[in-house]
Amino acid sequence: MPEGADAGQDDQMDSHDGRRDPDSALIMEGIRALHDRLDRLERRIVPSERILPGERAGPGERRSVPAWKRPTEGETRWQVALAVAAAVALQYPLPGRLVLVHPFWLLPTLQALLLIALVAANPRRLNTESRAIRFLGLTLAVLLSLANAYSVARLVVGLVQGTEGNNAGPLLITGGTIWLINVIVFALWYWEFDRGGPVARAQAIRMYPDFQFAQMAVPQLAPPGWEPAFSDYLYLSFTNATAFSPTDTLPLSRWAKMGMTAQASVSIVTVALVVARAVNILR
Repeated sequence: MPEGADAGQDDQMDSHDGRRDPDSALIMEGIRALHDRLDRLERRIVPSERILPGERAGPGERRSVPAWKRPTEGETRWQVALAVAAAVALQYPLPGRLVLVHPFWLLPTLQALLLIALVAANPRRLNTESRAIRFLGLTLAVLLSLANAYSVARLVVGLVQGTEGNNAGPLLITGGTIWLINVIVFALWYWEFDRGGPVARAQAIRMYPDFQFAQMAVPQLAPPGWEPAFSDYLYLSFTNATAFSPTDTLPLSRWAKMGMTAQASVSIVTVALVVARAVNILR
């Protein structure tokens, strides 16, 4: 074959390879993009077998994502329902002078009706929510907060002016009742707003928590299905009201820090004045 023909054939092959190399690169890039999309889809379908963010799995190793980071079936209603029912019931024996609305039974009864409506609308698991349910829940929390804030203010003013606390026994019972209602009220607020509320937590809508529980810091010490429930927020509120500072649960967002600051301030003022007045009477 003539040399010119060989050179022409080589030139054609080189030009053909030159056209094929970019096409091959595009095909490989498309395959990699397809694999990435399939991997993301698999992570959504089977979230319990995903690798934790920031961690690397060894050969053949797969790590599970904690329940509080992925969608779950949601927590049950009974914990928060029992706590709110206790807060409502504790308002009935309070002295009339410490009650916001008269007759004294009117506001607690309204709160009880709202609680019944919430339980009837969503009796089992908190995994679906409408605007009406959310509005009723926040309205109940507001009513509980206003009623208890008024009781705290009236009690503190009465203790400072000397018009409250003539008998140590009733004073301690009243102060303890108001303090316990305050614990439940702040637990309710923490529970309602941490990561957007119970339904938002169940659906894993928000990534960053407002409170860091011990199980979040050390997930190896918690079962795979652990996620914060109302009892955890009640414990958080109780320890903050007794220690006047965070214990094993840390506030991360600004509103969480301000909320714990307000609760600790109310708690320390109430406890200090009630105990000081009671000790003075007993002497």
